[in-house]
Amino acid sequence: MLDRTIVGILISAIAFVTVYAITPSLINVLTKRNMVVKDYNKEVATMVARPGGPSILAGILASEFVLYTFFPSTAIMAIIITTSLAFLVGFADDRKVLSGWFKPLALAGSAIPIILLGVYYPHLAFPLFGSVRLPELYLALIIFMIPITGNAINSIDVLNGVASGFMTIASFALTICLVIVHNYDIALASLPLGFVSLAFYKYHKVPSRIFPGDSGALTMGAMFGTLAIVGHVEVIAAIALLPAVINSFLFLSSVKRVIEHRQIKAKPVIHTEDFKLMASDDKSAPVTLVRLILANGPMTEKQVGFVIFRLALFSAALAIITAFMMEIKI
Repeated sequence: MLDRTIVGILISAIAFVTVYAITPSLINVLTKRNMVVKDYNKEVATMVARPGGPSILAGILASEFVLYTFFPSTAIMAIIITTSLAFLVGFADDRKVLSGWFKPLALAGSAIPIILLGVYYPHLAFPLFGSVRLPELYLALIIFMIPITGNAINSIDVLNGVASGFMTIASFALTICLVIVHNYDIALASLPLGFVSLAFYKYHKVPSRIFPGDSGALTMGAMFGTLAIVGHVEVIAAIALLPAVINSFLFLSSVKRVIEHRQIKAKPVIHTEDFKLMASDDKSAPVTLVRLILANGPMTEKQVGFVIFRLALFSAALAIITAFMMEIKI
């Protein structure tokens, strides 16, 4: 156990320091190359560097490869490969806006290494009811889960700091849950995601100096989904990610088709005269979590972000309670 503790501290430090150290340089490079986008939630015109995916991936790979040298396993390799493939999907979308169906299909392909490496357990564990064996159906679940978690984080990345802050909370909750169910090896592998997200939040929080972009959001979401699968905590992970999943469901159910957020003409959120956020009264605008939060009246961007973080903390607590309720044989 002592060896795992030392390695855990080491890879956590590598993940945090890597992102914290290289993100400022990435911001400078992106700015010089005019790879910037407008921050529409600022009263004064502000251009923000994008995407931050490369620094997020660098932190994940640096720490996971070090972990692999100490505890080589196919599960860690599956995490590395699937996360990297998800980054490539997002980076392609960052450089050129692709069709709405491209990302889910490409992310589904990113999940294939999990199946090929055989690092899954074809059982779903539920609190109180025990586990259910789903041999063939579970393969479909793997294919669907990575697009769901990847796009869930991507869809909630609408305000400064939200995606990275939300991921920090959800990831550390997942690590705690993995420890509770005695899956210490995957708990170690999950630590970098939390510390990468925390380090990136330093530059992503209000006012953002860099946006994660699709490459960053899909990388974080896909890694979270992969950890859930290889750690056999799919239900627990879904609970921890609940606000983001609900946001995706609300959006898709209101627009009734797979579409890029950038292609939506009627915006769910508009600005007041003092540039607070306000829910749109346009019936054609999609329903989102932020729009529901603003239903009671205008709020600042930071206030909305903190509401989402409180929801994330509540879901994290539910996930941890669920982990205690479950009896999982690892």
